[in-house]
Amino acid sequence: MRIEDVRKHLTTPLTSPAYTSTIPRFTDREYLNVVYRTDPGALRAVVPEPLGIGEPLVRFEVMKMGDVSGFGPYTEAGQAIQVHFEGEQGEYLHAMYLDNFPATASGREVSAYPKVIGAPSLYVDHGALVGTLDHGTLRVATATMGYKHQPLDEDTARAQITVPTFMLKAVPGYRRGMRVQELVRTEITDVVVKEAYTGPARLQLFAHVLAPLADLPVLEIVSASHILTDLTLAPVEPVFDYLKGDMQ
Repeated sequence: MRIEDVRKHLTTPLTSPAYTSTIPRFTDREYLNVVYRTDPGALRAVVPEPLGIGEPLVRFEVMKMGDVSGFGPYTEAGQAIQVHFEGEQGEYLHAMYLDNFPATASGREVSAYPKVIGAPSLYVDHGALVGTLDHGTLRVATATMGYKHQPLDEDTARAQITVPTFMLKAVPGYRRGMRVQELVRTEITDVVVKEAYTGPARLQLFAHVLAPLADLPVLEIVSASHILTDLTLAPVEPVFDYLKGDMQ
């Protein structure tokens, strides 16, 4: 394979890449969001500077992807922490767990999503919307919400989906140092809200050394939402370089 041909490839293996170069379009992306209050000290231990913390709020999310170009259907779960950066309110993506390897690899390599393999699920059980996350054979999270109890205002639902999002991009070098270590920002703008609901919710987190969601304990449920959307993810932009200690 010639050098100019190698340069055309996005990832490896060259003859059977881990994911496609297509920009994925999400159709019928279904969210269960449970926002809860946690221990401020626990947040300070995991949120990287220069992000700041206001109210100690975390959003546990389960997303069931009905159809995704390039990846097919899959499910994802994780935690997003409310933060602020230079006066802008947003969320810091703390951890994400998927049951689809190409989407996991693409999210980490192309963008900066903190994705690892897990076993999330989202389904309806006797009048309750249920979101779970397993790591291996062990349950690490269970969320329940009253199924379509009350309509949620479309603008409110859209604001939840399009909140500015911050992530940490980390690419190690070959001699134990870092080649890239950046705080990046993204914001979904191409989104259609198809359905949106709110209702009562509960959330249980279980301790696991490799999926430490319970390190951000649930002290109080603040809100919950169930949203169905079509959307396209936006590219990320660096906003702080940890290796240089300054803005991009």
